[in-house]
Amino acid sequence: MYGSGMTTTRPLLILIAGPYRSGAGGDPAAMAANLARLEEAAWPIFAAGHIPMIGEWVALPVLRSAGAGPTDPLAEDVLYPTAERLLDRCDAVLRLPGESSGADQDVAIAERRGLPVYYDIAEIPPVEGRSA
Repeated sequence: MYGSGMTTTRPLLILIAGPYRSGAGGDPAAMAANLARLEEAAWPIFAAGHIPMIGEWVALPVLRSAGAGPTDPLAEDVLYPTAERLLDRCDAVLRLPGESSGADQDVAIAERRGLPVYYDIAEIPPVEGRSA
């Protein structure tokens, strides 16, 4: 059960933060596997009545439209700033396990802004009337 019996009255926009480039060594297959791990959290968040968000869902198309990818120098100017901009709109962060300076930065920004940071999907309260 989500949220230890607690519920929320409205859907939250929840940024899923965890390793994407970290540990991948620039290998596209390893980054794709990391993104797939991030995306595994999307369904349970949605099923609990919330809106999942992953920064790479926004940043990667931005990079592609600039003719760049996640290992290009431009990525530094897009990946982290995208997450920071999203955190202006997000209500919470789910921090998945694994070393990631970007995800750690997302957590630090969320904490500074007073947003809840969850470390397990089970901590996220479902929207009233939802059970996941």
